[in-house]
Amino acid sequence: MTPVIEVTGLTKRYRETVAVDDVSFAIEKDTIYGLLGRNGAGKTTVMSILTAQNFATSGDVRVFGEHPYENARILQRMCFVRESQKYPDDATPIHAFRTAGLFFPNWNQEFADQLIDDFQLPLKTRIKKLSRGQLSAVGVIIGLAARAEITFFDEPYLGLDAVARQIFYDRLLADYSENPRTVILSSHLIDEVANLIERVLVIDRGRIIMDESTDAVRDRAANIVGDTAAVNAFVAGREVIHRETLGHVSSVTVLGALTAADREKLARSGLDVTPVSLQQLIVRTTQHAAENAASTHSAASAEEGALR
Repeated sequence: MTPVIEVTGLTKRYRETVAVDDVSFAIEKDTIYGLLGRNGAGKTTVMSILTAQNFATSGDVRVFGEHPYENARILQRMCFVRESQKYPDDATPIHAFRTAGLFFPNWNQEFADQLIDDFQLPLKTRIKKLSRGQLSAVGVIIGLAARAEITFFDEPYLGLDAVARQIFYDRLLADYSENPRTVILSSHLIDEVANLIERVLVIDRGRIIMDESTDAVRDRAANIVGDTAAVNAFVAGREVIHRETLGHVSSVTVLGALTAADREKLARSGLDVTPVSLQQLIVRTTQHAAENAASTHSAASAEEGALR
């Protein structure tokens, strides 16, 4: 695969806060990515730096092999749609779409008109008078109809209801199949976008903790459910990222693909295996990483105290 974005040692600090901490990754051409993580994890900061709307403290960013900063040739090949997008006070959706049509060389007005109808967007109402859902629709339409070679969606669809979000997902997939491009989709609605994304990038506390294909991620964990003693015996020596117990029954999430021998052992032990959804896995993984970080910090503090 051909990388369209290459990031090496990217760090962003705001005084004492490290928003992005020495991350390196590559974004491949014509792939839908899920950039996932908790609020404040660093997702928006990363996207802002990649689109030259923010500056790195250190590290290197290349888009199509070039630095994106003050590089109009590169910037017009990217579209960044964010929830907090600002527009002039007197602007209407018509103005926003006309401006987008002038800036993005692959802009498709016919597709934009179809999306306007799909989202039932009032074109002559000033944008500042639109509902949150209608404002989200403006961003989604620009992001889709621009057909930029790289498109970033930073949760611009949060104001859309379930029906409108499904329209967005359907139109994105259908147009992507006919007009491939690279899409980076940041979302808290992980289960909703799980079937859209081909590769998962998870950022937690400013660091990349997962960079894998979606298929590989789905196979990397399992829930083991049954009698607590039998569950404990099976998971001994495995990496446990979550545990719940009620009475004599436990549900334990373990990392690592299960082999045929594992499944035979589970069957003999009377234990059940349930799949881990992408959302569950990411939530459990980030919780596990936070617990490990807290444990490491506590151990370091105790050691420091003992040396004094």
